[in-house]
Amino acid sequence: MDAAVNATSTSAPDVEALERELTARIDAAADEAALEAVRIDALGKQGLVSGLMRTLGQMSPDERQIMGPKLNRLRDLVAETIAVRKAGFAEAALEAKLRVDAIDVTLPAPRFYQGAIHPISRVLEEMALIFGEMGFTLEEGPDIETDFNNFTALNFPEGHPARDMHDTFFLGRNPANDPNTDDPASSMAANRERKLLRTHTSPVQVRTMLRQPPPIRMICQGRTYRKDSDATHTPMFHQTEGLVIDEKTSMADLKGVLMAFVKAYFEVDAVEVRFRPHYFPFTEPSAEMDVRCDRSGGQIKIGQGDDWLEILGCGMVHPNVIKKCGLDPEKYQGYAFGMGVDRLAGLKYGMPDLRDYFGADVRWLKHYGFSPYLLPGLAQGIAT
Repeated sequence: MDAAVNATSTSAPDVEALERELTARIDAAADEAALEAVRIDALGKQGLVSGLMRTLGQMSPDERQIMGPKLNRLRDLVAETIAVRKAGFAEAALEAKLRVDAIDVTLPAPRFYQGAIHPISRVLEEMALIFGEMGFTLEEGPDIETDFNNFTALNFPEGHPARDMHDTFFLGRNPANDPNTDDPASSMAANRERKLLRTHTSPVQVRTMLRQPPPIRMICQGRTYRKDSDATHTPMFHQTEGLVIDEKTSMADLKGVLMAFVKAYFEVDAVEVRFRPHYFPFTEPSAEMDVRCDRSGGQIKIGQGDDWLEILGCGMVHPNVIKKCGLDPEKYQGYAFGMGVDRLAGLKYGMPDLRDYFGADVRWLKHYGFSPYLLPGLAQGIAT
């Protein structure tokens, strides 16, 4: 190169010519490898620009004062031009990769990429569909609740085991134990607003009764939290609860609704149930509902056999609950029921350990999951 010859001669180098030459080589580089070769030739230890920089020490002060700024500018210009060109190569490579990897999201997904609906999500849809066909609306509420909505309004007395710290996830300290609070009324008001992770979805029923005048016919679904963990219990689980409030509903109505639900959910033509007396603070009378089943062969088959299986709790809404929610218990009555979604999902689809629901194992989801393209419907069967 002429510029290289000039760099080693005693005459002043032609910086402008070298700049044009290097710029042309940078523009002509076809790929990053060619661009790197230009960088080494220009800015490497033995490069042209680096060689010119070393000649500054041989120049007179006047020549150095002129050539120094020119060579610094050339070095910076070449480095910046190479960086811009390199960024262009990177952007072009990314665009090419995006074009190759582009997916038309309007087309059906390739089977390898198909996801699956989690069984819990599917069963929640199934339950909402069944009760929706019976005229129930779906209501929602927050996971973080007040002590009043979760316990007091539902007729849980002070000192009830469910209020203990070893059963419930409370948030913050107990105002009743605050040594700085001597006023019982103030302490009671603070405890009413004490926050916790709801232990059941029943607070949604309380919120609905406080907000909406009867008649009420609703279900609520969502996560609930209790300090319990084994094969049949998890610290976070899901519930579906129902509530009916009007002037003339009865226990017979409750039984009819629950029997219709069991037949539709388990997809059996006939189901035999029994109601056993039980105790719940928020219902009176209260009952647990069992269904006839067959446990032989390592599977549970609903609607046949000689065994019984408890699947839910229910009862007539306690007058105290109706009163605490601002309604007249002499005028209004109703029934309520609640069931564990995780457990019912396991019974229907043969999942023995509830802890696997939250194990994040894609193999489990691939085995038990549902196709996102198959929607449940009562006409063709909710388990399609």
